[in-house]
Amino acid sequence: MPYDCHAERDLQGYGAKIPQAQWPGNARVCVSFVLNYEEGGENNLLNGDEATEAYMSEYGAPTAPPKPGLRHLSIESSYAYGARRGFWRLIDLFREYKFPFTSWAVGRAVELNPQVVGAMEEVGGEVASHSYRWINHSEVPESEEREHVNKAIDVIHDNSPSKSYPLGWYTGRQSANTRRLVYEEYKRRGLHTKLYDCDAYDDDVPYYVPAPDGTPNEHLLVVPYTLDVNDMKFCNTPGFFNADSFYQYMRDALDTLILEGDAAPRMMTVVLALCANSSTTSKKKMPK
Repeated sequence: MPYDCHAERDLQGYGAKIPQAQWPGNARVCVSFVLNYEEGGENNLLNGDEATEAYMSEYGAPTAPPKPGLRHLSIESSYAYGARRGFWRLIDLFREYKFPFTSWAVGRAVELNPQVVGAMEEVGGEVASHSYRWINHSEVPESEEREHVNKAIDVIHDNSPSKSYPLGWYTGRQSANTRRLVYEEYKRRGLHTKLYDCDAYDDDVPYYVPAPDGTPNEHLLVVPYTLDVNDMKFCNTPGFFNADSFYQYMRDALDTLILEGDAAPRMMTVVLALCANSSTTSKKKMPK
């Protein structure tokens, strides 16, 4: 049996003794911007999937599952908007405000639009991996998921002008095998000591876990992601409904963490997804 790195749950964490993180400039809060690039990697019949993606579109939450074998061209077109126009709108804003960011880039999406890797690197973005497909990996055989891990690494590296490897990993819809498979394949490439994992939502600061492959005296850095300050809520009910509501939520979260940061520094992640936040209104959302 493969080693199960999720055999036990840690509900204690740091407890009352949060470590004194040393952020640059002695900041109380480190704000991490994330740009998700998923368009083309979602469920789609052209990718060999049974049905069209049902998650995160301008149609909102689906009232019924997509019909197997039928393409939903309107949803496909709405995702394409994120790649064709929304991506460049957000890149222009990151360039204007000079904010560094991390992109969770899906390998298949990069294959279909490889220019995005260079565009993100050019404005100071870190291109990290969002696996090869943006699907539910708990339904994917282990051998296929391992193949996805390697394809995702190679696609980003091969299309990077700087030939950089993705050193951060966030699958999102992960399986019980994902963390172990990613660690094993990065170790095989000699990159595991540089790897960090974001498939977690359970803290406000990073932490280490034992090596997911069970190797003694090895550890993996986990930098928790967020479903909280995340613009996917524009597509969920209840959720954000305009730029002001998103801004108010972000501001309240930041104010709380700044106050708590007096005792020990915190981290806040702000997530921007092209299928949710790349419309013309993002010109108002982002400057706020």
